[in-house]
Order: sequence, then structure tokens, then C-alpha cells
Amino acid sequence: MPVIEMRTYWTVPGMREEFLKVFVERSIPIHRELGMPIIGPFLGVEDPDTFFFMRVFPSAAEREELKRRFYEGEPWKSELEQRLMPLLARWEVMLVDDTPGLTRQLLAEPAAGC
Repeated sequence: MPVIEMRTYWTVPGMREEFLKVFVERSIPIHRELGMPIIGPFLGVEDPDTFFFMRVFPSAAEREELKRRFYEGEPWKSELEQRLMPLLARWEVMLVDDTPGLTRQLLAEPAAGC
């Protein structure tokens, strides 16, 4: 059963766009290559320095291994950590299960308007 990390990030004031550019262009493709699809990002409307996204794992058992492969991998160590971490003020993570299978449905369906 898939598990989902619901992640909320607060960037340093005024740095959300810069963070998102690197996140979308570099981090999301690496996550997907490793088997961790990203749903989002969704931008905070009332706070210009926040955004939310979900990181999907095939199972709770595979979560730790996939995270290890990402954070110990060359792209994170040589580029992304140095570029992204200084732009973050804080973050929160909530781990939830996907008992109803909604994530599989979201990932399988084309986006509206496509």
C-alpha cells in the first residue's frame, strides 16, 4: 500500500520562486526516476513564502530505502543540498497512508485540460 509524505515548506522570505525553479527542474525529475512521484507543488495563496507537495512511496517498507538513495545520491550531495537548503526557513512532514488508493488514481489520470 502506498504511503504519502505531505510536506509543507516555508522559504526564506522572497525566495519561493527561486526554490521552486530548482525543485521543479531538478529535484522532481530525480524523485520520479527513483520511483517517488511528486504531486504538486501547490502554492500558498495567503503566504507568498509557502508551498505544499506530496511525495509518494510504493510502501512504508520502501520509503526509507528510496529516501536514502535520494539524500545519499550524487545530485543531492553535489548540487541540490547546497542550492535548496539555504532557501528554506523550515518545513513540516506528515506521513499518511493511501488506503483508498486515491494517489494511484491521481497519478494515473491525465491532468484536467491536457
